Amino acid sequence: MISAALTDALAGWLDHQRALKGAADNTLNAYQTDVMGFLGFMTQHHGGTQGLGPLSRITVSDMRAWMAHERGRGVAARSLARSLSAVKTFYAWLAEREGFEPTAVLSTRSPKFQKKLPRPLAPDAARAMIDTVEVQARDPWVAARDTAVVTLLYGCGLRISEALALTGRDVPLPETLRIKGKGGKERLVPVLPAARAAVAAYLRASPYPAEPDSPIFRGTRGGPLYPRAIQTVMAQARMQLGLPATATPHAMRHSFATHLLNAGGDLRAIQELLGHASLSTTQAYTAVDTARLMEVYDAAHPKAG
Repeated sequence: MISAALTDALAGWLDHQRALKGAADNTLNAYQTDVMGFLGFMTQHHGGTQGLGPLSRITVSDMRAWMAHERGRGVAARSLARSLSAVKTFYAWLAEREGFEPTAVLSTRSPKFQKKLPRPLAPDAARAMIDTVEVQARDPWVAARDTAVVTLLYGCGLRISEALALTGRDVPLPETLRIKGKGGKERLVPVLPAARAAVAAYLRASPYPAEPDSPIFRGTRGGPLYPRAIQTVMAQARMQLGLPATATPHAMRHSFATHLLNAGGDLRAIQELLGHASLSTTQAYTAVDTARLMEVYDAAHPKAG
């Protein structure tokens, strides 16, 4: 059992992450799950109610016991690293607030894991995905809707949450969109004519008017469209096309970045278009094209020959 004081502290930390860090609801839910799991283990590990006092006295041995427990129940290294990161962030905040020493927790090493490189679609497969999505739905307006969303993912490099957040104030789509991404960070994204045309075709076909403060993409009953609908229609399309399970909505964003790089796009410009805070994140998106980077090096660097 977790004490009321510790429950309040966790709620306060989550509010802090929301207000000052701009964390999304899904991120906050993951944080809460990870930290509650950690606190639940410590309660059983020590016995009795887990409050602020016992939490401030956690040792390196306690941390090792928790990580061993997590691995023992089959938690993958990547997931455990994410949980540990959430625990460390919460613990550092709590230690500063309550005035205790957090070294035992903060010095815990994250488990090593191999980062998965993104798998973009080939250009012809990305085009085929959009064409196939268009013929999945029976209702013409739903087909136009799904096509417009997937075109935005590939044509503008949007996250699916960003595409579905567009409202009536954003249409007709301009040549440049102002997108609010993760952490409330804004960026300007050029909108290709094909993407503007796809959204315009959807709006003409939709039975629901585009209202200024409402999302333009609607479900069949008129409510907001949720990511699951696009994930499902893309899953159907990739089965027809014989594409791997990695051909997801997010893969269209990967494809946007990779195909721009292949066409000679600048990595820092692509970073801005994607809204990445770190260039290393953008490099991960395009790491699959190391061969392309080497070609540029061989052609341009004076010492390459």
